[in-house]
Amino acid sequence: MNNDCIFCKIISGEIPSKKVYEDETVYAFEDIAPVAPVHILVVPKTHIANALEITEENSSVIAHIYEVIGKIAREKGIESFRVVNNCGEDAGQTVFHLHFHIIGGRKCGIMA
Repeated sequence: MNNDCIFCKIISGEIPSKKVYEDETVYAFEDIAPVAPVHILVVPKTHIANALEITEENSSVIAHIYEVIGKIAREKGIESFRVVNNCGEDAGQTVFHLHFHIIGGRKCGIMA
């Protein structure tokens, strides 16, 4: 856990969130500024800053995150959705705790 990380604080319950899913490895919650009817963040409970910190030792967490993404999408009734992960400031990452956005419930445009 990183004491300065907002997502670590959300995972620990220090900052409230609208929880969608939780298990021993990941935590998923509604985005506070949704860009679509369904906009959920899925984060590992272990603090990993971004995709550059994925290693052989922690990569199983990423596979599990994608399993959870599918489960959440089915529960929300969306068959077509986008999964977004921003890596680094220039890519738009604003919270440096690895996270995946599930965006759906509307037609998504082409990404540049």
